[in-house]
Amino acid sequence: MPPVFIGVIYHWLGGLASGSFYVPYRFVKYWSWEIYWLAGGFVSWILAPWILAFILSDNLFPTIWAACRVDPNAVLWSFLFGMMWGVGGLTFGLTMRYLGMSLGMAVALGYCTVLGTLMPPIFSGEFSTQILGTHAGWVNLFGLGICALGIALAGLAGMSKEREMSEEAKKESIKEFSFVKGIIVATISGIFSAGMAYGMAAAEPIATASSYFGTAPLWVGLPKLCVILFGGFTTNFIWCTILILKNGTFHQFFDKTKAEFGADDKGIIATRHFPIPRIRNYFFSALAGLTWYMQFFFYSMGETKMGDFKFSSWTLHMASIIIFSSLWGIALREWKGTSRFTKILLALGIGTLLYSTLVVGFSNFMNSDAGKTETQITRIKNPPVVQAVLPENKKTDEISGEEKGSVQSEKEVSESASPVKKEGNEVQEPEAPKADPAAGMITTTRPLTSSEMEKKTKVLAEAEAQKKAADKKARDLQQKLNEMFPRNSK
Repeated sequence: MPPVFIGVIYHWLGGLASGSFYVPYRFVKYWSWEIYWLAGGFVSWILAPWILAFILSDNLFPTIWAACRVDPNAVLWSFLFGMMWGVGGLTFGLTMRYLGMSLGMAVALGYCTVLGTLMPPIFSGEFSTQILGTHAGWVNLFGLGICALGIALAGLAGMSKEREMSEEAKKESIKEFSFVKGIIVATISGIFSAGMAYGMAAAEPIATASSYFGTAPLWVGLPKLCVILFGGFTTNFIWCTILILKNGTFHQFFDKTKAEFGADDKGIIATRHFPIPRIRNYFFSALAGLTWYMQFFFYSMGETKMGDFKFSSWTLHMASIIIFSSLWGIALREWKGTSRFTKILLALGIGTLLYSTLVVGFSNFMNSDAGKTETQITRIKNPPVVQAVLPENKKTDEISGEEKGSVQSEKEVSESASPVKKEGNEVQEPEAPKADPAAGMITTTRPLTSSEMEKKTKVLAEAEAQKKAADKKARDLQQKLNEMFPRNSK
């Protein structure tokens, strides 16, 4: 199986973890939200990332220290983006408060998916070359559009479900419905929740340092999570502390019983004491936290398989979250009693999201070395009688001899496009060209015009400049590591 599709499976597993993490919290009794959220968060944002990174990566603490020395801005921005993501997660609750679960999730996650996928390549300057300048990039955009459609369908299914609820149930689920407030908060939540995607992109120097210190390629993303999630922990810790002080709930961490005032069977007001299952509460909170962390554990693994299109990991992640959270809703019978129309909408949403992950995965395969290799094999076996333009990320002097043999000059194309004379002066029109479906390859049935050639040359030049800049940045980082930590140089 190509590595790209293994990466898609990793992202599915991450989505399963994210869609499942809240289930253990259902077994926590007599604790306020801020108590069990902070207890689980300490596991998901502090213990799990550092313990697993320490076990699976090499020289974790020297890696973080080296990254701070050679590129302190990358570490700082990773932390700040983690805090930004934490704000997005907290405001997500307000989105549910004003819009309800279904509409709120559709709006917030729609923003988060699109922005988290597109903003990293836009800010890195790769959007016009890697995405708009290649066939694989356009397929990736198509997959993102399908994902957005799937989110919309899932949101429509949820809205249809809410319409079918009784008036009492509606008031209970959305007590403070406000479309204007909800849209504003959902926009803020979607923008800030994409901070995780920004943080993963900004933390690449940490992954480089981890690789330098000997970490296997599959695990180089784990040290990044240590920094980013520490930022997320900071935001959540501050907010939970505010709630604990406001509500006076700190004692719940240690209480063995819970006292409640109420009337007994005879109508006498009395104080009743309920035992608090502290060990069980801590266990299920920790289990929820560990499950939550596993989404980004698998995310970091899947990201290593995505090649140049690492940014598309966010699309796969968000689609997988909604798929598995919806399946959990079905398993927990949350959709019981809804109409056939609502269930069809939900099924269409899940199917569309699943299809989007396959399209995005295929676009990554098109852009991978394996995809381009299959392109060259196809062209050698069935050379088209058309003009072939080199892959967008290659120049003529960089191609192999095998590739040179399959590329025609403009003159050859013009000659091949003319009628061919055979014996008896019989004229036969040239064979219609076959479409070349491969990634990064453009074929036309005529020579490119001067304007088209100029545009193509400009795109190639931009891609080459970006490649050189990225290579230079990587060499500079490697050189700094060699200078500061010479005993670890390779």
